[in-house]
Amino acid sequence: MSDEVDRGNGLVPVQYHQFDISDEDGPAAAALEREHNGLVRVADDAITVMTGIHTGDVDVTVTLHEAPPSPGNGDWQEIVEISAHSASGELMVRGIMDDLDEELPVLSFNGRGDYRLRIHARGRDTAIDLAPDEVTEWYLIQAWPAPTQEVTVLRQSDTYGASVRAR
Repeated sequence: MSDEVDRGNGLVPVQYHQFDISDEDGPAAAALEREHNGLVRVADDAITVMTGIHTGDVDVTVTLHEAPPSPGNGDWQEIVEISAHSASGELMVRGIMDDLDEELPVLSFNGRGDYRLRIHARGRDTAIDLAPDEVTEWYLIQAWPAPTQEVTVLRQSDTYGASVRAR
């Protein structure tokens, strides 16, 4: 039996190589520079997911779990775990400058408190710095309630992530 309690998928608008995970009532996580892992950073109270494309849409799937799930199956090139805090109970995936056409499930599904996010990425090397008309990048964000822990890098293998880490 799976511990998955909800799932959603949709297109997320990207500007300036990023989309956010944030809570409007407070900081989502402690400061973390993008050079740390090449996939996520924390600044301005939001967790920022770094994308290879400059502008366009990326495909994001969110899965919510009662306990830590296994990392996503498939050919994920980058996988990073980060702790997040939700002050309002509304920790969500958001576009930087545009709203999502359809909201993805709220990551803080058990209300206010601490969560662990496992963020997967693939396709970031396909259209680096471009604004493609079609989706070239896919992300999986798994979330579950958990106390705060250090950032954990599970996989680093794409060229774009290596270039971000080298900056």
